[in-house]
Amino acid sequence: MNQGNLIYAVCQPVETAITSKVDNFGRWTATQYCAPHLAGIATTLAIAYVLYALILLPLAASPLRAIPGPKAYAATRWRLAWDDYRGARTRVIHSLHKQHGSAVRIGPGEVSFSSLSALRTIYGAGSGFERTDFYRMFDVYGRQNLFTFAGAKKHGERKKVLAHAYAKSVVLADGSVAKPLIENNVRRFLELIERENEATSEIFDSLHWFSLDSITGFLYGDQHGGTRALRGDRADRAMLDDIRDPARRKLTWFAFHLKSYTKWLYSQTGLLEKAINVLGLLPMSKPTTYTAIRAHALKSCVASEADTNETKVTVNNASFIMSKLWAYSKSEKEPRMDRLDIASEAADHFLAGIDTTSDTLMFAIWALSLPENRHCQERLIAEIDSMSPELFNQGTKAPGSAVAAAEVADRLPYLNAVIKETLRLFAPIPGSEPRSMPVDTTIDGYRIPAGTVVSMSPYTLHRNEDVFPQTLEFRPERWLGELGDLVEMKKYFWAFSSGGRMCIGVHFAMAEMTTLLASLYKHYTTCEQERQKGSSPAISSRFELFYDERLKQISAHALVVSLRIFVHQAKSRYHLRHSTDRDVYGETGSSGENTTSNSRRSGALEHKYYHAPLPHVVMNDKILHPSEDICYLVHRTGKTMKDMPP
Repeated sequence: MNQGNLIYAVCQPVETAITSKVDNFGRWTATQYCAPHLAGIATTLAIAYVLYALILLPLAASPLRAIPGPKAYAATRWRLAWDDYRGARTRVIHSLHKQHGSAVRIGPGEVSFSSLSALRTIYGAGSGFERTDFYRMFDVYGRQNLFTFAGAKKHGERKKVLAHAYAKSVVLADGSVAKPLIENNVRRFLELIERENEATSEIFDSLHWFSLDSITGFLYGDQHGGTRALRGDRADRAMLDDIRDPARRKLTWFAFHLKSYTKWLYSQTGLLEKAINVLGLLPMSKPTTYTAIRAHALKSCVASEADTNETKVTVNNASFIMSKLWAYSKSEKEPRMDRLDIASEAADHFLAGIDTTSDTLMFAIWALSLPENRHCQERLIAEIDSMSPELFNQGTKAPGSAVAAAEVADRLPYLNAVIKETLRLFAPIPGSEPRSMPVDTTIDGYRIPAGTVVSMSPYTLHRNEDVFPQTLEFRPERWLGELGDLVEMKKYFWAFSSGGRMCIGVHFAMAEMTTLLASLYKHYTTCEQERQKGSSPAISSRFELFYDERLKQISAHALVVSLRIFVHQAKSRYHLRHSTDRDVYGETGSSGENTTSNSRRSGALEHKYYHAPLPHVVMNDKILHPSEDICYLVHRTGKTMKDMPP
């Protein structure tokens, strides 16, 4: 149909309607009969324009049309938003890469990459790519910080103030704040295991208390905001309660995809606020995630300012991160930082330093406790036992209080391999890291218009089957060159990002993890509950839950469910009770008839690890009756634990 025929077809019904209807005086009424038809035409044209602008244009006319991917994702951003809502984004994108290759279009203006060349182009130092508005949801007190700055200039200026404090040589130095802080908190963690058996069985909580006390001590110092969660402070422990709330993922979705609406919802007061609560419109009830942490951070910021005013603190001699920030502010250097800038920066480090470290430790302990990974734990213990006793700091004479020196634990090859493999499989932030370029560019041969969102994820990089053989299996030895191309694997390892935006706290976090694991497995072994086989712990990251996808059952934010740890200290009040009259664990190494064990030798002491069904266990004169194998920590002192009579 040509243009003339099209116009005739549209206008002819209108003309017929006008000329065929007249009033009593022989006059036609144009408005009466034209309006319905004109309204219909306008509606049709509006719908056609919307379809063209929102669907046809992105699909057919966009410069991104050459990039493979499902048409539904290319047509509208709400297709991926739906994956976000159901907590499947990262796994969906990973599956799309397996179908379509290293470049996949996941939105009208968004592309995901998975190649090493794209990693260098987008995230390499001096790449010119900036962080997108996605990160603005992580502003604190309405101010940007190191994590949320879009461009390299502001980020670099702020990083200069803090980089020295986070340097590996400083973190592990004898005279630093970090080293004794971490070692003391590891000792408190071990003492907690001895003191609070029930608390330490909830390993998710106790590991979070450890990371909380460590990061606050490093940021604020003990006097101006350092927490005491490991020492039993209930208020400090309560700060972490909202981490378990699954609504935090829903809130993140609303804050990103419906930003203005979410801001409006949470800004209402009075009757309207009550109505919103009654109708259940809030994605997460107040107080929202990290409210208590933000309040604590602000209070600590104010307290530390007064101390800085009274002393001659400079950026170079300041002990704590908060002191450095205040000293920089008072130096009046450019760019200036006011109170809220300082509070936001410290709070960002506070928030970033809790989940990331504790979640990784949780997954490491869980992985080492699985029966199929028993050889990994034994190899780790053997490496730790090879350390000279002088390399452990003996805090008290209590059994199990010796702590590995942080700088020594850092150098243990297999321990580092265990942590690296844990980070590969269970990266604390496994999802997309979005970037954009203010000008047109090219990535892997594809033209990328200015403003296009491009991203990559640790999840997909770490599951490249060509780089990581036996991809889903926990194989720490791969990082010692025993499985696959080590040089290539290091290039694809991206748990801490890369380039100028690489995690500033990487060395502090690694010191926490190596010191705690070396000290824990110096004194204990861990194993899985029989009744929890087939269940994986899970963590929240942005919109999603992450866990071992080989397993069908998950336990979100809880190792208390999937791994209950019982402590068997070598003291007279701690005993194993077995159905026979023989020693369960005697000086001779003999065992009950129905008990199976694995043995190893450390010095002159032989240690046996029992994972047989135990009818009941006596701890602190309290009898526990597990119906199946229990997951427990066995104290490794070589002392005798006698069988109690029935």
